Amino acid sequence: MTIVKATAASAEVAGSGDGVIRNPVLPGFHPDPSILRVGTDYYIATSTFEWYPGVRLHHSTDLVQWEPLGGALGERRLLDLTGTADSCGVWAPNLTWYDGQFYLLYADVGTFAGGYWDPQNYLVTAPDINGPWSDPVVLHGRGFDASLFHNDDGTTWMLSMRADWRPGRDRFAGISLQRYDREERRLVGPEHVIFEGTGAGLTEAPNIYRHDGWYYLVTAEGGTSWEHQVTVARSRHLLGEYEVDPAGPMLTSMGRPDLTLQKAGHGSLVRTPQGEWYLAHLAARPYQQGNRCVLGRESALQRVDWPAGGWPRIPDGVPAEQVPAPAGVTLTPPRVSSEQSEDDHFDAPVLGPNWSTLRRPATPDWVDLSARPSHLRIHGGQSPMTRRRPSLVARRVTAPRCTFEATLDFRPGSYRQLAGITAYYNTRNWYYLHVTADDDGAAVLDVLCCDSGRVSVPPGVRVPLGDVHRVGLRARLDGPDLTFAWTAGTDWQEIGGRFDATTLSDEYAATAAPGEPPAWGFTGAFVGLWVQDLGAEGGYADFDRAAFHTD
Repeated sequence: MTIVKATAASAEVAGSGDGVIRNPVLPGFHPDPSILRVGTDYYIATSTFEWYPGVRLHHSTDLVQWEPLGGALGERRLLDLTGTADSCGVWAPNLTWYDGQFYLLYADVGTFAGGYWDPQNYLVTAPDINGPWSDPVVLHGRGFDASLFHNDDGTTWMLSMRADWRPGRDRFAGISLQRYDREERRLVGPEHVIFEGTGAGLTEAPNIYRHDGWYYLVTAEGGTSWEHQVTVARSRHLLGEYEVDPAGPMLTSMGRPDLTLQKAGHGSLVRTPQGEWYLAHLAARPYQQGNRCVLGRESALQRVDWPAGGWPRIPDGVPAEQVPAPAGVTLTPPRVSSEQSEDDHFDAPVLGPNWSTLRRPATPDWVDLSARPSHLRIHGGQSPMTRRRPSLVARRVTAPRCTFEATLDFRPGSYRQLAGITAYYNTRNWYYLHVTADDDGAAVLDVLCCDSGRVSVPPGVRVPLGDVHRVGLRARLDGPDLTFAWTAGTDWQEIGGRFDATTLSDEYAATAAPGEPPAWGFTGAFVGLWVQDLGAEGGYADFDRAAFHTD
């Protein structure tokens, strides 16, 4: 059988070649961007939550075209996500550079209920963005969204929001600051509360920038959904007091349902070599106004005007879909990002940078690229609901309309062994086109659906495969619609009808309890390769290739 290879003509281009930045620059699940420039190189680090490798990294030389570098935290010594709850794990990393070292600060959030969070913060360093990264330094667990500020006097400071678990208190109890001793690799001195936020509330994601004799404090407020915003305050002294920009939020989509980019907030600033400023921020694109965002929270860039002595400004204070590229950017022909179009034959010794694994790193004991040449062998894991040993290798959905295809070679021993492709959001919301065995041991093709934790089988879908062990599987997302198809030769046959793709969204995954803030989903839709061996009997599946392309 054949799987059509994705082509440049069928995919979104990452850069247009006309000196314009097109947003989002990182489409799909890429939230909480921390942007950094080192020389002429730009980097963005984004949140990964329950997915390995932790902290996704991208690189650019012009802010227009971005290349995925994969993730920084691919080993259990750096991050252990065993048992991590949905939308917990790595929240809001911070990437900085000082004296020849990259500093990567991240929180591993343990829960998201009752206001507790359990946000343990860690710091790793490396001389190169590709590592190797040092063993983690364990820092405080007082709050999440931490960042480092390297002051002009040579000191380094750690900022974070302050979490207050006590019922009746403000769960987001301001921004704190404490000095970090780089030589001793520990926090020293007292904790200082430097900012308590504005009436928008939910103050988080602090970053400090030194500019024109002022300390500028950039925070996120209003929550990470429709009321999200970027707030700026400044002070002549690091420890404050901080005066809030009288013009209001630097950036927000709130009250503008007509904008394509919604949920704008959680920003970080970068300055070009020519002295221009840009803000990296998260945003989301609902399929309809106020509707569900299947692609999750994405990363965008806005041009910032920052006059001497004045406040940083974004035109109209709203996110634009197109902004001017930096001065001096050399225009190049349009280039298709591998995140938009890729055909993986699994010829490399390791997984490529666009693949992620769920809750456990891609170690050879279950992800094997050497046992069978030009194949990915995935040893079966626990059930689709597990938080301990899933066997899911997946990639982000980066456009409303896209296709994911894979060639599967699988011989299930019983109904306890399954393998196939999935459209996945979290343990409670997914669709699964899979091969398994019937009671008589014969191979069958079927679909499973999970809606808010309820698993069902669409009636009349099961297809006997007989002696066929090698099949092509396809998932097609067309806006709010998801369809599956399969082939044992060259002709594709649809299976199962149309499914609701919008259940694979932050909004659909959100839960609420009386008296508690909504527990949002924080990730985005994935498509991937999934294998179960529920009896722990040595089952595995081989995938010959996997292709992803966007329309």
